[in-house]
Order: sequence, then C-alpha cells, then structure tokens
Amino acid sequence: MKTDIEISSETTLSDIRDIASSAGIDEKYLYRYGSHKAKIDISYLKENQNKADGKLILVTAINPTPAGEGKTTVSIGLADGLNRIGKKAVLALREPSAGPVFGMKGGATGGGYSQVVPMEDMNLNFTGDLHAITAANNLLAALIDNHMRLRTEPIIDPLSVTFRRCLDVNDRQLRNVITGLGGKADGAPMQTGFDITAASEVMAIFCLATSLSDLKQKLAKIVIGYDYDANPVTAGDIKAADSMAILLKDAINPNLVQTIYKTPAFVHGGPFANIAHGCNSILATRMAMKAGEIAVTEAGFGADLGAQKFLDIKCSMAGINPNAVVIVATLRALKMHGGKKKEELTQEDVEALKRGFSNLQKHLENIKNVYKLPAVVAINIYPTDTEAELSWLKKAVTDMGVRIAETRGHGLGAEGAEELARICLEAIEDKNDFTHVYETQNTIKEKIEAIATKIYGAEGVQYSQKALNEIKKYEKAGFAQLPICIAKTQYSLSDDPKLMGRPKGFTLNVREIRLSAGAGFLVAATGEIMTMPGLPKVPAACTMTIDDDGNIKGLF
Repeated sequence: MKTDIEISSETTLSDIRDIASSAGIDEKYLYRYGSHKAKIDISYLKENQNKADGKLILVTAINPTPAGEGKTTVSIGLADGLNRIGKKAVLALREPSAGPVFGMKGGATGGGYSQVVPMEDMNLNFTGDLHAITAANNLLAALIDNHMRLRTEPIIDPLSVTFRRCLDVNDRQLRNVITGLGGKADGAPMQTGFDITAASEVMAIFCLATSLSDLKQKLAKIVIGYDYDANPVTAGDIKAADSMAILLKDAINPNLVQTIYKTPAFVHGGPFANIAHGCNSILATRMAMKAGEIAVTEAGFGADLGAQKFLDIKCSMAGINPNAVVIVATLRALKMHGGKKKEELTQEDVEALKRGFSNLQKHLENIKNVYKLPAVVAINIYPTDTEAELSWLKKAVTDMGVRIAETRGHGLGAEGAEELARICLEAIEDKNDFTHVYETQNTIKEKIEAIATKIYGAEGVQYSQKALNEIKKYEKAGFAQLPICIAKTQYSLSDDPKLMGRPKGFTLNVREIRLSAGAGFLVAATGEIMTMPGLPKVPAACTMTIDDDGNIKGLF
C-alpha cells in the first residue's frame, strides 16, 4: 500500500492558474507561489459581492479516538465526489500547525486518494502565514515590554499583563517563563509564557477578520493588561495595531491549492478547536461560497467543539448559515467509545458498537434538535468493518430520521465519495431553521451553562473562585455580551478525557475565564487543557528523514 506522501508525490499537479480559472477566479487576483500555490487577493470578495453565494456544508465528527475518524479525508473526498457528479464544489480547510506535525499527529492534509496537494508544502512552511501571525503576536509582546520600560501613558500595571508570546512548536518548557533577566538594559524581570501560535488571540483574530480594516480594528481591541485603576489597556492604546497589520497584510489573503482530483481548495488559518474556535478563516469560507455552487468546510475535533464554535461564533460573525452538517464516524471509533481496546477493534462486536453509538447519537441530537440543521452521517469505511455492524448502525441512524452514507474516499478517491455526495445534495435542500445555543444578551454564566447542558449533556457547571472573580471583572468592564469559546478536551463530551461514549451525571468544571476582546469572545478554560502542548514520548519529528534530493519521508 502506498503512503500518503508517495501518492502525493506521484500526483501530476495542474497549474494554479488553471485551478483558479476552474473556480471562476480571474488571474488578476492571484499572487503565485510557484506553479501550484497562490494567494487570492481579498479584493475578489469586494468585486464579487453581488454574486450569489453557493450552499455551505459543514463537516464535523464524533469525539476523536486513537482509532481515527478521518474528518479531513472525508471533507476532501466529499468535495471531489460532488465535482465528479457534476457539481461545482470548492473546499475551505485550515492550515496545519507545525506543532502537531512534528509532535503527535503528523501531517494534516487528508490521506490516501483524498488529499490536498502539494502536501509537503502545506504541512511545513506553506506561504508563511503562521510565521507572520507569530511575528505579529511577538511584535505586540515586545511593544508592551517597551511601553512599560518607558512608563508611557497609559501606565500598565506589570502584574496585570495578560498577553503572552507564541511559537508554532510544541514546547512545554515555555508554558511559564521569566523574561527580562540580565540587568537593567535587558528589561525588568517578569513572569509570562508562550502559547502555541494556533492558540493565540492573533490567530483567532486572523481567522475572524472580514477585511484588512476589520483586522486592524480587531487587533486594536486586544486587551494586553490593566492600569493601576483596573481599566483595560489595549493594543490600540499603545499604537501597535497598524504595525501588526502590516506584518499580516499578505497573510490575510487566502491560499489556493488543489486536491488530487483538481478540486479548488482554500487552505487558510489554523486555530485549534480544543483551545480556540477551530475553523479556517471567514475570508476563505466566503471565497469558497462565491467560487462554488457548493462550499465544503471543516470544523476541528468533535461536533461538541469545532462545530459548536463554528455555528455559534463563526457563523454569527460572518453572517453565514450552513445548509447541512456531515458528522463523520468509523465503526472502529464507535466501538472504542463502547469500551473496546484499540487492539480489539478488528473484531466484530455489535454490542460494543451499540454502546459507542451513544456518542454519535448525542452529536446528531445536537445538530437536529438544538441547531435545527439537516444532518448526514458519513461512515468512513475500513476493510475490517462487517456487514452485521454496518447494518445495525445504518438502521440506528435511519431510525433517528437522519441520512447515512458509506464513504471510501481514502482508498478510491472521488469515486469512493459519490454516495456521500449524492446524499448531501438531498440534505442541503431540506428545511433549515438554523438557531443558536444561546442569545448574545444572556449572561456569561448562562451562555456557558447552555453549552454545557445542551451540547455536552452536563448536569451543571462548577466554577472556581478565580473564574467567578473573572466573570465579575469582565461583566463590569462591558464584555458580558461576547460569545463563549470553551477550551476543553476533545476526547470526551465532558471535561474528563477518560469519559468516552455519552457521559451522564457529570459537572463541567470551569477553572478560569480568559478575555479575547480582539477576537470577540471569552474563553472558558476547563480541566487540564493547555494552550502550549508538549511533545509526546516519540515525537513525529524523530521519525522523519530527508535525502540529498530533498525528498521527505515520515511526514505522514
């Protein structure tokens, strides 16, 4: 069996100008990075604002397991399958972060014959977007330190500084650091830390900005700390927003690449869904909707994280409504949610499948009954799946009034995703009464509790004293109307990664509330979730090689 990188390397890529042309994008909007990558100038959106939007399909999944679900692979396969049956489909995906690529996950551009290419470029430096975001973030950190050293108005209380540096590498050693050691000329000692770039507020802003001017306005609203009267001080107050926007002026233009089957794919922005809001940029999604009859996009991790944030944060800010939601699952992963060990997943076990189905069932109930959107289940087929298991699952899903399709995009490419594509075409025509989990005018606690009880199935929420104090502070400062972005483990509907399936009788534990005023949301941190991941026992970086000709092995 060929590896993903071998399949990618053997693919004959079309010139990116031809890919853009197939999406109806004039060459005048392209900034080419060689023959197979380009950025599309955001003026394309302004000049095509009167063009009707295509339909939008969101792809999400059950809570992930070590067995694998293949959400990105299914997203790519679905777009390829739609094009194969005569529909003009365009993809919108996130950019991979170097942290997971060199840490535990490896590459993040699909797999098998459902890939976006050039795969190596996207998993490594691509067009430099994450580097630009890192630089803009750390420029602000440097400007904060310099502002405090000069004691310029507004005077910032050094103990109140909340803004942290970032880096696109998994490095637990940098979670908490002391800067300014060495002497007076080197600054004043201060405790701070690093987040991974994908978890930074600048990344969130980058993905939620709707124009360059909107980007500047959002950057200016970043609360960096407080003065001695506890008034918030912003990036705009220290005149940092424009210089940050200058570093991001090229990065903000969405990247255009292609799938193995020549489907146009916008790959832009990459916030994590367990920490941040887990969706590609608004600009890329809007471009995909302008360029295609149908846009296919993906939200990170399970539907309790990525899809919830996509629907309650991104859709509200972008003014877009999805026409259908695809929930990806595998029989293997469902059996793991039902208590089977990873080494036992090749064995037929309908009883374990029945137990694990509860996880998929909860996600389907959320999409259908809470968000009131059409849902489709995509079963990513493995060779070890049995007819008895498939038959039981199809009946269980159908009994819920939900469509279900098998998909084999990984092994068969576009052909293997035809069934899913046809069923999605039916679903996007269904009645759509899209609604949100909470109203923006609800209190901070009411919004957190709505997500916890309605989406996760929690009995209630327990707040630490720190979180309660922060809620009072943010309400007093006028931030109560902001939406909520919950930072939570991806492995469970609860905040305990060990509780698989559909946990019941649990309480969501909120340990702190962080303000992302620029991005326009409040982050409720739960459990042991970290904004700077560490490397695993055997990092993926240690198994990669490159030969004298520049050929990479072990990337995926």
